[in-house]
Amino acid sequence: MSNVFVIDSDYKPLNPVHPGHARRLLRQGKAAVFRRYPFTIVLKRVVEQPEVQPLRLKLDPGSKTTGIALVNDTNGKIVFAAELSHRGHAIKDSLDSRRASRQGRRQRKTRYRKPRFDNRRRKKGWLPPSLESRLANILTWVARLCRYAPIAALSQELVKFDMQLMENPDIAGVEYQQGTLQGYEVREYLLEKWERTCAYCGKQDVPLQVEHIHPRARSGTNRMSNLTLACEACNTAKGTQEIEVFLKKKPEVLKRLLAQVKKPLKDASAVNSTRCALLERLKALGLPVEWGSGGLTKWNRTTRGLPKTHWLDAACVGKSTPDVLLQKGVIPLRIKATGHGRRQMCVPDKYGFPKQHKERKKTFLGYQTGDLVKAITPKGTFEGRIAIRHRPSFRLEKVDIHPKYMRCVQRSDGYEYTQKGVRHAPPHG
Repeated sequence: MSNVFVIDSDYKPLNPVHPGHARRLLRQGKAAVFRRYPFTIVLKRVVEQPEVQPLRLKLDPGSKTTGIALVNDTNGKIVFAAELSHRGHAIKDSLDSRRASRQGRRQRKTRYRKPRFDNRRRKKGWLPPSLESRLANILTWVARLCRYAPIAALSQELVKFDMQLMENPDIAGVEYQQGTLQGYEVREYLLEKWERTCAYCGKQDVPLQVEHIHPRARSGTNRMSNLTLACEACNTAKGTQEIEVFLKKKPEVLKRLLAQVKKPLKDASAVNSTRCALLERLKALGLPVEWGSGGLTKWNRTTRGLPKTHWLDAACVGKSTPDVLLQKGVIPLRIKATGHGRRQMCVPDKYGFPKQHKERKKTFLGYQTGDLVKAITPKGTFEGRIAIRHRPSFRLEKVDIHPKYMRCVQRSDGYEYTQKGVRHAPPHG
């Protein structure tokens, strides 16, 4: 697993230690468990003038998943890694459901509420709730890791694709635009847009080539709107034919391809909409921030021979990436944003009729839904997330357990965690 975070009795971050060393400190009574996820121990003494090695927190923001890595720039060791899954799509679905429910009430005239359009004011820099949620998740974990580790600098993948470089190659100098990095920008963009499949036959997991939809031999350009991906067989078969001629017997494929050419990158648009706002909020933390493009990240990862994962992409962000990254034994912490519950007092079914009433209080007997607990009962030992009921019987791993057998391990914080195949997820109900 990743290293264990260490703080002293004044809650000042120290150098992360190996899990074996952390076990010895706990066994000898020199430290206590401060937090389960990410695993953090607190020493039972104050360390005067500690010698800490500064770490760099690197982020690879994504529409659905953000990669996080703590890297020691001196020796290239990856100290901690995580993959943070966002819930922006769930927020959008909830807003759409609420909008449809209110519109239905207006149509039925059961509860009239005038629609609001021009009487709303949005402050400067406003973002939709689904995008604001992504920023909040990332900033929450940046602040949390800064409390547990000696972080001295930040790195962020600012843009997925360097669009200015692709449209205007001279923007950053001849040497930059003629190097291998320019090819990585174009190819990475096409891989994302065409979902890593051949545009003509739909094959996956095969070598793909950059293909001109309107052939160069017939005055086709190198613009992004004229490029796609094709396997070697399809690229050879098409040759210099026009796309309408080549796909004459496959009208459905032609229709899909032409529609895909005009289709925007939804996930990339979400990232591009939040990248500058995230950068400004990271700068407000007072730490030096560097940034790089997605093409540079892929170039760093490929030249170092690393596999494609979100947390390794994060470790390869920026020009500060060490020549050698040590990632042996690192198991990333899987973090999934689940939220802090709903404010709905009456839960409707799919037809809009009420089916469940919710209590006004979220806590009962000192617990709330989502708390990570350990229960030692006459029937056995259980550990996981609980779902409270307003009676002395809570749900834990499909078993009803009385709270008197429970001990809270970690309070609910709006996230669920998975590591080493053990999943501690908030229960339903």
